[in-house]
Formats: sequence, structure tokens, C-alpha cells
Amino acid sequence: MALLIDIKQPGWMEDEELQADLLKVCPQCDIRCASDPGDLDEIEMIAVSTYEAGQALRYPNLKLVQKIGAGVNGILDDDSLPQSVQVARLKSDTPAHEIAEFSLACVLQEQRHLRQYRNNQSRWSWQALTPRQAEKTTVAVLGLGVIGSITAQRFIDNRFNVIGWSRTKKMLPGVECYFGDDQFPAVLKAADYVVSILPSTPETVNLFNAETFPLMKPEVVIINCGRGDLIDEAELVEALDNGLLATAILDVMQTEPLPVNSPMWRHPKIVLTPHVSGWHLGDEINDIAENLRRLGSGEPLLHLVDRNTGY
Repeated sequence: MALLIDIKQPGWMEDEELQADLLKVCPQCDIRCASDPGDLDEIEMIAVSTYEAGQALRYPNLKLVQKIGAGVNGILDDDSLPQSVQVARLKSDTPAHEIAEFSLACVLQEQRHLRQYRNNQSRWSWQALTPRQAEKTTVAVLGLGVIGSITAQRFIDNRFNVIGWSRTKKMLPGVECYFGDDQFPAVLKAADYVVSILPSTPETVNLFNAETFPLMKPEVVIINCGRGDLIDEAELVEALDNGLLATAILDVMQTEPLPVNSPMWRHPKIVLTPHVSGWHLGDEINDIAENLRRLGSGEPLLHLVDRNTGY
């Protein structure tokens, strides 16, 4: 039984890097890279970041697709994925803390007007702007799983008023929690910042659109660290142009890399980062190795995805 690593994400991690890290944890395991897969009949588990439709069909005895990083929608959208092949995701505090740091950094730069000062500097403009106070600022965290919970706590620690929303009811200390479709508009209306860490599911695709943008304050800043398809990008640009919201900070987009002809590249109210909010795997490596071991022994696997809910 072999694990094949096929990351396909240039600029992040090479297959051989993950292979070396995994072999430190389980030196006796058969772990291969896409550049030298060997006998495909022996591969029962693949570890992927970017998944291609039909990829699972290359391996006749495949039992598990292990997603590296966030988001399994690309795998679940593959109609050819056999029902016998399970899908697992990773859960780790390491990328969760990094996403929380990224979200906090985005909010703090807006609170202290750092982007405006940078623009003023380029114009030799000496203009003081009143900082916004955390205690008078409401941050809405959408998605209250591991990442969302850590992100919410990071804002609480920095004295922000934090509200949260999830599909099902959650209770977090210090967070006024909302849930379900009926309570979603109230969260958007109350927020000064909307931090989205939601997964991609049929219910969340284009969740932010021409109907939901007008629910927000005109001065709101939306920060998306979840999945790119949460936002209808064409309607986002239109909403920004019409003053329905102030700024969008996007770490994820519908198509990555973002096409060069996208109007978002040069939009004055959009800040783009190339999917970098959560970077390091941390102890997730141990879960990959553990799933490989469990697959071989027939034990229940870690962090299996429910294909019906999408997470």
C-alpha cells in the first residue's frame, strides 16, 4: 500500500518536501511523489492540494483522497469520484492561527488607516486621520469551526466586539452567535468588518451577491479567507463601484491565479493576496501519516468529509 503526494501548487510546497517530512514520522511507509509514482495499482491514498477532475480514476485501488490545506469542494465536485473513495480534510491549529493573524492584520491596517497613509506618502500629503477604536468596532466572523473560533478569539483578545455566524447553532465565550439563514442578515447589518472563513458548499456559493451586499453598512470591509466562490465577483465590483461597501480584502478568488483580465487587479477598493492567509501545515503532517496507518489497518479515518454537507 502506497501514498502518492501530488500537490500541484507551485510556490507553496514541493511533493518532495512533504515526502521528506512524512518519512520522518513514518520512515517505514511507502510514500511516493507524482514525478515517480511507480505501480499505480499499489496506490491506495493520494494527498493533494489542487485536485483535477477524474484524478482518482488513475489509481484502480484508491481508497482515500487526503486534502492538504483548506477546501474540499474541488474534490467533491468531481462527478467521476467513485463512492468507494473516501475524502478527508485536515484540521490543525497552525494554519488556523495564521488565518486569524492575517484577518487581524487586515482589520488593524484599516483601523489605523495604514493603506491611506501609504497612498498619502506617494503624494507627499501630510494628513492625520483619527484611528478607529476597537471597543467601538464590530467584527463578524462567518464560520465558527476550528479556524473561525480561533479567529474570533484573536479579535476578542484585541478588544473588538465580536459576533459570529454559522450554519448550525454554536456557542463561543465572548461571541454573540447567530446561525441559520434567517439570522444571516442581522449579522451583516451589524458588522463593521465581515471576516468570512466559510467552506464552499451548495449553500455558500455566491453567498455574497447583489442581494446581500446592500444589507451591509456602506463603510463595511469584507475579508474573505474562506473559499473564492463565496463571493460573486462581478457583483462585488458593481457593489464597490456603487458605494454599497467600502473595501474588499480577498485572499481567495473564484479562479486562481486570478486572470490578468480581471477588473479586480486594478480596482481601488480591492486588496488582493495570493491565497497565503494559512500557509504552514504544522502538526497536520501527523494526521496525514496517521490516516495512512489507519487505512492500512482498517481503522476509522481522521476528519472524513460528509459528501452531503460538503465538510
